[in-house]
Amino acid sequence: MYQKTQEWIYRHARPLDIARWQYHFENGSKDNVIKALSFYQNNDGGFGHALEPDSWNPNSAPIQTWVATEILREIEVTDQSCSVVQGILKYLASGADFNDHSWSNTVLSNNDYPHAPWWHAESESSCKTDYNPTACLAGFGLIFAKKSSQVYKICKRIAQEATEAYLKGGLLDDMHTVLCYIRLMEYCEKIDEQVIDLEALKTKLREQVSYSITKDTSIWETSYICRPSQFFNSRDSIFYEANQKVAEYECEYILKTQLDDGSWDIVWSWNNYPEEWAISKNWWKANSTILNYLYLRGFERV
Repeated sequence: MYQKTQEWIYRHARPLDIARWQYHFENGSKDNVIKALSFYQNNDGGFGHALEPDSWNPNSAPIQTWVATEILREIEVTDQSCSVVQGILKYLASGADFNDHSWSNTVLSNNDYPHAPWWHAESESSCKTDYNPTACLAGFGLIFAKKSSQVYKICKRIAQEATEAYLKGGLLDDMHTVLCYIRLMEYCEKIDEQVIDLEALKTKLREQVSYSITKDTSIWETSYICRPSQFFNSRDSIFYEANQKVAEYECEYILKTQLDDGSWDIVWSWNNYPEEWAISKNWWKANSTILNYLYLRGFERV
């Protein structure tokens, strides 16, 4: 099915996702991914323009900027001088969409453009928590900002506040916020300063991931649920051992749910903006296809 998938990607995906596909599976250039990503970046350094396909807002927003950090991580960008990275740090340092403790999950200007209901500024979606995407953005700043910079100090403080809040509280119900804490953990593993209680965070996240993954696989195909791939995509992960059975099952699930055209379907949709949703759905399908192949590769199934 690889050829079918390749055909689907080249016919339907955005240039950015074609570049990601090429990087991962066709010996493509990392620079081409960065260049394609840069076209979603605004002059303030933040990202918009439907980089996150459920919001067509062209203005910068923390969630859109978080998506950019995920792509940079995916292709293993480590160069602190990268112009896209420097732009993100500029946005984080600017104070835009920031209340001194967290970056906003949604922004008011979302309402002016086609968007999913959960990105409406007044939405009460469960994914709208203080640390989604703040915990991840703080971790990004710890990796890429100079220690002497103000943005590093801000990100360090926020990382500490976020970790303390999580360790003091119960397990989280929102898988998106959980992923942000996992990213914070992964970023902090790579820095040479002990900013947070990393071992305590790892211990709680092990419990959290097992709690968050939907064990009832009978509803995976029809419901918006949490699969192991939300959190990890190889047997090397610290989360694999406790979730081995369901993680291995996900390989079978991915293979059996691949469509005849080589892509995978999306289980959510928007009620409004049907024309825009038809376009966004293909963008999501391309992203899902890339992540599914990366998961299968991580488990030595492709």
